[in-house]
Amino acid sequence: MRPAAFLDRSLFASLAEQATASPRQRTHHNFHAMEEPCHRLAVGLQPDTYIAPHRHLAADKAETLLVLQGRIGLLLFAEDGSVQQTRLLEAGGECVGVDLAPGQFHALVVLSADSVLFECKAGPYRPLGEDEQAFWAPREGEPAALEYLAWMRAQFDA
Repeated sequence: MRPAAFLDRSLFASLAEQATASPRQRTHHNFHAMEEPCHRLAVGLQPDTYIAPHRHLAADKAETLLVLQGRIGLLLFAEDGSVQQTRLLEAGGECVGVDLAPGQFHALVVLSADSVLFECKAGPYRPLGEDEQAFWAPREGEPAALEYLAWMRAQFDA
């Protein structure tokens, strides 16, 4: 039996530090073994990370996200890329998370430094397929991604 794993301030600080040092400005800490049917992870995120709009098409790939520290903007998109809904997810705020059905295009924009979220979805891990990536948004690493990230962030400017 594995020992208990705690989601505490020490873990959050470590994730924030690792995310800052990462070229992608994010990092994760798995609580699961890759072969487990339920994947549970804490993700450290900095504001310059780009999480491109995407969806998970497999019927067993519902996804739950809970913000444990910081502020994250959630964008939900229609098939054509139009914004269906935005929602501020904030630790201790009005809304702390979301449960997403398979097939829903979504993206996240980090609105405060050292944000941490908890993610849970069915394993095993599978890279996104071509039809799970939004054809109307730039992919991570493409030059247009910075401009798109700025546009996503602007959806939460009050």
